[in-house]
Amino acid sequence: MNISEKVVGLSAFRPAAWVRVTGEDALDFLQSQVTQDLRILKAQGVAYGLWLSQKGRVLADSLFFKASDHEFFILSYRCPSSFFVERMESYIVADDVVVQDLSLQCEGMTAWGETAIDRVLEASGFSEHSEKFHPWQGGFLFKGRRGANAHLEWIGEKLPHLLDWAAGPTIDAECVERERILSGLPSVPDDIGPGELPNEGGLEDSAISYVKGCYLGQETMARLKAMGQIRRKLMRVVGDGVRPPRGPRPLYQGDKRVGELRSTASLPTGGYVGFALVMLLGFEPARGFSLEPAASETLRVLQT
Repeated sequence: MNISEKVVGLSAFRPAAWVRVTGEDALDFLQSQVTQDLRILKAQGVAYGLWLSQKGRVLADSLFFKASDHEFFILSYRCPSSFFVERMESYIVADDVVVQDLSLQCEGMTAWGETAIDRVLEASGFSEHSEKFHPWQGGFLFKGRRGANAHLEWIGEKLPHLLDWAAGPTIDAECVERERILSGLPSVPDDIGPGELPNEGGLEDSAISYVKGCYLGQETMARLKAMGQIRRKLMRVVGDGVRPPRGPRPLYQGDKRVGELRSTASLPTGGYVGFALVMLLGFEPARGFSLEPAASETLRVLQT
């Protein structure tokens, strides 16, 4: 089953975290905390990375905006700013690092589709092919991490004419969530969280550097790369009927529990899509899933 949807218009968001990190040791300090190699970022570069436990479990994810070696901004769509502030402050000893939570004084907007994006590019002078962020109207323009459909995001202090960015309808949160799932982008911590490894969510290629120096969780990541073995895998699924209530729900094949349904989003044509964390041992790929033991199989792996 191949599902696709063209998203066109505007969607507003308030990030769970927007944190500024400054100081002479800002780069070295962040480099020791996260999975991504921030040293290779040039000024105004943007990178995606993870914050792990010492055992390599996923505690949070974020985008990193490098203003300079001494100033970074951290954006997370779902992980709260309190995590980043507490995590960093607990590891600051003699480092010249200052952490500032800006989450309550910022908002964001996403422009979806060519018409909306073209208007933003024309107004801002930003290049759609740039991998950097672009300072504009008191905030940053950047390529978001929302889905496969073309989109451009802004984050910063409130703009009085933000809705004048572009033409098009307002895109609701359900549509944005559906786009993310259909694009195969796990949400942290909804799909991959403190009980999971990055590799179980397929995040090793986009979020982890295997050539950087030491960071929390590095030993587990190196061992996984060497052995290449995981017990569970995050898969996209499509289900019949009404989307079940939010929250992890057990998935079964016959009487056997084989996984857990994580985030979901309704489809305009009926049914829903979601992510399922599936135990690979004993899982039968040709079969579907049920939400109750020995019940009818109403979900199946989404084939691309």
